[in-house]
Amino acid sequence: MYTDIQLKNISTQVRRDIVRMVSQAGSGHPGGSMSSADFLTFLFFEEMNHDPATWDRSAKGFDAFILSAGHTSPVYYSLLARTGYFPVPELGEFRHYGSRLQGHPSVDKGLPGVFQPSGSLGQGLSAAAGIALGKKLDGDPGRVFVMCGDGESEEGQIWEAGIFAAHHGLDNLVAMTDWNNQQIDGTVESVGGLGDLEAKWKAFGWEVIVADGHDFDAIRAAFAKARELDGKGRPVMILFHTDMGHGVDFMSGTCAWHGKAPSADQCAEALWQLGETPLGDY
Repeated sequence: MYTDIQLKNISTQVRRDIVRMVSQAGSGHPGGSMSSADFLTFLFFEEMNHDPATWDRSAKGFDAFILSAGHTSPVYYSLLARTGYFPVPELGEFRHYGSRLQGHPSVDKGLPGVFQPSGSLGQGLSAAAGIALGKKLDGDPGRVFVMCGDGESEEGQIWEAGIFAAHHGLDNLVAMTDWNNQQIDGTVESVGGLGDLEAKWKAFGWEVIVADGHDFDAIRAAFAKARELDGKGRPVMILFHTDMGHGVDFMSGTCAWHGKAPSADQCAEALWQLGETPLGDY
């Protein structure tokens, strides 16, 4: 079990990786990657049953993670590298021509840890529900985790998958929403408006947990509650309140950094604000 200090060091290093990857590539999506870094760090290092040494796309006997909000691939790649799926220095190849680390997760080059490529926003929850149903049919005890964005949750396919998962009683499915209230064109409420997201998921037949996505005690409690609900007949949605661009003051709380690469000077400033960690940069 990791301490909160250890988890904080890891998530800070993940944010350093994100900023450097996007800055060096000159493109990418740092905002949502940074807002989701804390709860995904807990998921990969503490909660999820997975093993890089024996990984394969069948996920038999293990948990699986699907990134529905595929543009936040920097956080996904950093966590895969930091948990041992591929060498950490490979992060420097993010978005390079021919790299395994494409802008959205892909399986065409066999990147370990990636079960499902991401397509248009909204598709990942459907894929996760399908994997969860497959595990149910096979008697596989593994769970399926999926991260959605709140802007992405304006997509109709999210709610179609929500109906499917509840109908089939996929209580081995744990979805997470990075609820940072920002999307590419502005705040989520000003663009599409999700209204009462907690009430909506409950109305769709899901168990719903709401938590602070930057507080490791709250994150730990949320996943513990989700674990208690495993096998109780309903899928689980954890709504994590987060801050877009968390950890860097000029990126924080604004849609401006949804899909914008920091300059070299901005990267240096961001790294100074984040501070160094014992893990070290790639």
